[in-house]
Amino acid sequence: MYEIKFSQSEKEYRLSTKDGNIFIDDKQVDWDISKTDQQSFHIIYNDQTFNAHLVEIDYESKTFKLQLNGKIIELELKDKMDLLLEEMGISDLDQNQMNDVKAPMPGLIIDIMVSPGDEVKKGDPLLILEAMKMENVIKAAGDGTIAEIKANKGDSVEKNQLIIQF
Repeated sequence: MYEIKFSQSEKEYRLSTKDGNIFIDDKQVDWDISKTDQQSFHIIYNDQTFNAHLVEIDYESKTFKLQLNGKIIELELKDKMDLLLEEMGISDLDQNQMNDVKAPMPGLIIDIMVSPGDEVKKGDPLLILEAMKMENVIKAAGDGTIAEIKANKGDSVEKNQLIIQF
């Protein structure tokens, strides 16, 4: 089960999945989605067609930007674990202390924007990882001080490989 929140025309919507069905604000919707390339999709909904292109992904904050018929929409993803924690009332735990940064997927490090000793705040960009022909900005999930950088610009990394230690 997943939940995606997005706003359009100053109204917030909640898209969710359950038992293979898709819902928008608890109303089941039927649409046809076909993948046209690695980051693009063609959507048919209510006899209208939409072209969607994934513009940016932030794996740390579970947010992404989607260009839908030329308009950028920001989406926030909650997975099964996020929804369970929210249901238990512990989703807003204070995450002031930064943990180590590991590669969320295999890829190539395009740039590292920090150095050992740097102090970072939640949301600061740390590095750019190219994966599946997309550049992904990996941001700090919390505040901290960089202790050591375990990879270099141009290095290939595997999923869960340690890149930055705090």
